[in-house]
Amino acid sequence: MSSIDCVEKLRHALFMVGEIGGNDYNYAIFQGKTMDELRSMVPEVVDAVMNATRRVINSGAKRVVIPGNFPIGCLPIYKTAFQTNISTAYDDSQCLKQLNEFAKYHNEQLQEAIEKLVQEKPNAIVVYGDYYNAYEFLLKVARYHGFETEKACCGIGGKYNFNMTRMCGAHGVPVCEDPHRYMSWDGVHLTQKGYRIMAGWLLHNIFPKLQCRLFG
Repeated sequence: MSSIDCVEKLRHALFMVGEIGGNDYNYAIFQGKTMDELRSMVPEVVDAVMNATRRVINSGAKRVVIPGNFPIGCLPIYKTAFQTNISTAYDDSQCLKQLNEFAKYHNEQLQEAIEKLVQEKPNAIVVYGDYYNAYEFLLKVARYHGFETEKACCGIGGKYNFNMTRMCGAHGVPVCEDPHRYMSWDGVHLTQKGYRIMAGWLLHNIFPKLQCRLFG
């Protein structure tokens, strides 16, 4: 492939930079960091995302999507680790409020940084990928169709079919017979069905923004 071909492919490709930061926060949360300590990490994580995006754009990318964080308080891994009998800890979707508020905080900081980057790089189209609301849409659709939204398909034990010491892939950990009816695959990642629903929402949300900035 010639250098001209590479330039043309970069110009017409759609780049996804992220989702970045999830594992950084995961490790910190399970190490027992406080919410203030977690919030103090956000600027560094957001800077890393922006620097990665700049490198992609400087390499010739013209269309970039930067995804935000999931509502992590809805994931079986967290709901198992921080399960409580305090009803006020949960929202209407039975997700942990405090963790979701942190995810929102990260996403707000990320969106502010994206707006600054848009001004800095006017020749590139950079848009935010709203994973948070895409996941909430997934939950609504799944509940409407009677799908399983609480438990992992591949897992064992507990209210959410998840055990940190016996995760999916470990010896003796079973897999559900109908993964197409589950939204969580292993307590951390989604099933193909779940990702398909999210992807549909994201396509309808992201492409109008790309077209608006391309032609507007």
